[in-house]
Amino acid sequence: MSGKFTWLTGDKRIWILYLFAALACWLLKITGHNQNNFLIFRASYYHLVHHLNLYAAYPAEHDDMFYYGPLFPVFFAPFALLPKAIGLLLWELANAAAYLIAVNYLPLNINRKKMLLLFCVIEFANSAFSEQFNPMMVAFIMGAFILVEKEKYLWATLLIVAGAMMKLYPIVGLAFFMFSRHKLKFLASTVAWTAVLLVLPVLFCGADFLIDAYHRWLPAVAHKNILNHRLESRSQDICIMGIVRDFTRNPNISDLPFYIFGMVVFAVPMLRFSQYKSLQFRMQVLAALLIMVVIFSSGGESPTYILPVTGVFLWLLMKARPFTAARIVLIIFLLILTGLGLSDVMPRPVRHDYIGMYGMKAWPCIIAWLIISWELWFKKFDIASPDNGNSNNAIFAAV
Repeated sequence: MSGKFTWLTGDKRIWILYLFAALACWLLKITGHNQNNFLIFRASYYHLVHHLNLYAAYPAEHDDMFYYGPLFPVFFAPFALLPKAIGLLLWELANAAAYLIAVNYLPLNINRKKMLLLFCVIEFANSAFSEQFNPMMVAFIMGAFILVEKEKYLWATLLIVAGAMMKLYPIVGLAFFMFSRHKLKFLASTVAWTAVLLVLPVLFCGADFLIDAYHRWLPAVAHKNILNHRLESRSQDICIMGIVRDFTRNPNISDLPFYIFGMVVFAVPMLRFSQYKSLQFRMQVLAALLIMVVIFSSGGESPTYILPVTGVFLWLLMKARPFTAARIVLIIFLLILTGLGLSDVMPRPVRHDYIGMYGMKAWPCIIAWLIISWELWFKKFDIASPDNGNSNNAIFAAV
């Protein structure tokens, strides 16, 4: 697509649908539903500025605990400083806007982008209902890819580093270094942003407190990873390792062999340097990364699946024929099993005793990731110009 912003991705009704979903979730939350995640995020800012341990329990303020990096309370400050209802509303709308803008700038034609948004709206609503940060995480990763394509490495690396220092997931964007034409600029920008963002919170909390917070952060995340392995807890560990733990009824199965497997499966295609000229190959790497950050994470939970579902539909909609019989079956399972499987739409016995018990929400995404990885290993991708009108390349638009 051209550099000019295309108003509402060519169809304002789809943007309105997302904004309506965000507004509906906000209304449900302020009229009686638990606002726990927003309260955790909001409290983190006040804990930071008052020099209170970010990673301690505060049962009088909210359930669960804070696990994001010390940069997150700074990022969240504009929402925390507002009255709760207004802050939550703007938080929901900001997540919707970030996701919509990122999709708007993907190098796909307008019709494919509209389909992508329609297919992903259920998962967006799942995340918005939990007041989660995940739609922005999609935007950070996709935005970094788009900016690397545009050779705007300063801004691409800002998204990667800032996102990784808050929720870790966007660190996968460092893989886009391989696609950069000016690798020294990419590296220099990454180092510069890391230095700046590491110390930025000191403006709010002082150096001693910040150093202590960094010392507490990763151990807190590691402890959370151990807690996620509990078989009786099905809100987390919706991932490949969790599924194996579910079927074997063994919570002590290590994540490490799965991490090694995933890294090898991803790394080998990155040695196919001749394929880097193909936009489809590069975008398929993006799709694989969006899926992997969740299906290889014990922190995988229902609201995080906006990432892998976006990755799966991005991959499908890069196909010249995305709606073959087999792909339609996959789409149906994505919409029903992944999108609605853990919602109240599904009867509780099915939701709890089968879909929840065996991590079935992840199954369609894992199947898609295996197919995507097979193609990245062996498929010869089209390296022609993305706007030459060929049956395959007409799907894409210039960045």
